[in-house]
Amino acid sequence: MRRRPSFPKRRLQPRNHVHALASPASLKGVLSARDAAALLAEGFRRGGVEAKALPIADGGEGTAEVLGARVRERVRVSDAFGRPRDAPIRALADGTAVVEAAEAIPLDPRRLDPLTASSRGLGELIARVEADRLFVCLGGTANVDGGAGLREVVRELPAPTTVFCDALVPLRDAARRFAPQKGATPDQVELLEKQLASLSELAPYAEVPGAGAAGGLGAALAALGAELVPGAREVLDRLSFRDRVREADLVVTGEGTVDETTTTGKAPGEALRVCLDEGTRCVVFGGRVVVELAGAETVALSGDPARAATDLIALGEKLSS
Repeated sequence: MRRRPSFPKRRLQPRNHVHALASPASLKGVLSARDAAALLAEGFRRGGVEAKALPIADGGEGTAEVLGARVRERVRVSDAFGRPRDAPIRALADGTAVVEAAEAIPLDPRRLDPLTASSRGLGELIARVEADRLFVCLGGTANVDGGAGLREVVRELPAPTTVFCDALVPLRDAARRFAPQKGATPDQVELLEKQLASLSELAPYAEVPGAGAAGGLGAALAALGAELVPGAREVLDRLSFRDRVREADLVVTGEGTVDETTTTGKAPGEALRVCLDEGTRCVVFGGRVVVELAGAETVALSGDPARAATDLIALGEKLSS
């Protein structure tokens, strides 16, 4: 009997195998998560590598877009300093209303004044919601008022509410950890921390993970009966991110600044955690990199907002080699 020839076994890739997954969060004020993902994927394609764009978010800027929520109406509200602006109320396919704090009271680098910034505009937006269920996305706001402005307008939530928190920190960290990013001096941080501690109505919720998100809005919404959830984990679950990671050889994520807050609930930190669980190579980029992240290849871009698009295409090309 003739022996059949022996061939080396080859590992068959699944039909939908993706070599690279481009999954950045937004670069605040520079590029949306969707645009950043498309630019990275274009760089991979130029380098001859198959890539899939899957933008991610954590409750901050761009979360509603990443979730696929469509604009239902626009509402005139006050920004953090009382200036009028239009902010959207969006809806998911099942009718769930979605509002983003960053679209009502965004952090504006042109005016950083956390002592006077108010969350009232988000309250004005929530007060206009008509739905059976509400998602509130927290992150990227100018305020550190513990939701005092919001509570001037909203006495009762319009529907059962889930809050997507971009930082899983207690109330005090709204001042300690994040107020400096909003322009606070060391003396102002101390003052803001005392002001937050004096809000007795928030005390029962002060240690809940997410209470300190968006300048203490997490605690304020919890006091009104909302459920706080890890924004990044919830968004990534809804995107079936873990399944996409299992199909990839490489995941690239990142944000404007990689620092000690990246692993406190931010989308890139959660993406890295999933990659480490699945044993998938992960590259984390930042326009600025303040700290290296354990388990990731951390890459600093030029830091020039005008070059962000070029930087991301170049990063995709470089990682293709």
